[in-house]
Amino acid sequence: MRRRKFILFIAGAAVWPLAARAQQAMPVIGFLNSTSPDTYAPQLAGFRQGLNEVGYTEGQNVTIEFRWAKARYDRLPELAADLIHRQVAVIVATGGSVSGIAAKSVTTTIPIVFTSGGDPVQVGLVKSLNRPGGNVTGVSLFTSTLAAKRLELLHELVPAARVIALLVNPANPNSEPDTKAVQAAAPAMGLQFVVLKASNGAEIDAAFAAMKQSNVSALLVGADPTFDNTGR
Repeated sequence: MRRRKFILFIAGAAVWPLAARAQQAMPVIGFLNSTSPDTYAPQLAGFRQGLNEVGYTEGQNVTIEFRWAKARYDRLPELAADLIHRQVAVIVATGGSVSGIAAKSVTTTIPIVFTSGGDPVQVGLVKSLNRPGGNVTGVSLFTSTLAAKRLELLHELVPAARVIALLVNPANPNSEPDTKAVQAAAPAMGLQFVVLKASNGAEIDAAFAAMKQSNVSALLVGADPTFDNTGR
């Protein structure tokens, strides 16, 4: 799915609960994100565009309450709870599975629309793909299924590299399936495989120092919003 269609779908999915709040002069969408506004700016522009295309304009007939964890995943439940107190009509949980999980932990009634890179069933967001159940729905890119392919592409780009490192965030529930996929694919390519874990700026610096000690020749970065966060 192209990025624009993906973002427009999320915006459209966020709109349907607003009809139930028609009596409210200005319904409120809660927007929960694990990263920061500057990191998520392109997707946020797409989200607003999607709302506009289905008849909702921020500040005119809908309000959006933003909560940004700025790569501090431990703050997500608190931020999600704050949106509940704001009496939002729906929570749009973006920036990885962690946002959706945090939102789900604080409400079983307010609709939640998530974006995820991994398997939403495996991480406990929904019961099944065809029948999500409960108050949660969304879209997954299933990036974990591409982890081995990404390793293959890296190997093609740097064929002389024999020691490959995978950088993952242990706080991300998708890090385990990513690690297993790369770990299974590496031996067939004749590669040594090193797993490095980091969830903040200091740990990322330590991971790069460890790469030097382990004679790592190439780095595969796991799909995690923390590694895209310019405000770390």
